[in-house]
Amino acid sequence: MGIGGISIWQLLIILVIVVLLFGTKKLRNMGGDLGSAIKNFRQSVKEGEAEGDEKKTLEENSGHVYDAEASEDKTKSGDR
Repeated sequence: MGIGGISIWQLLIILVIVVLLFGTKKLRNMGGDLGSAIKNFRQSVKEGEAEGDEKKTLEENSGHVYDAEASEDKTKSGDR
């Protein structure tokens, strides 16, 4: 028994029809496009996780209080 009640012979017939309709070159190009899309998706997920880790680190550090004084710059800048 094949997938979902379809036998292996029926799958082979469908494969032959698809190859005849699209040709091997077009199928190869579609496979390459699909592979590069999956690769880009995985890379984006990794970048998103890294960005999330950075935000988490910043949020953890934002709870700290830093003691600092503000200073004014009291220089004359001519006539106003």
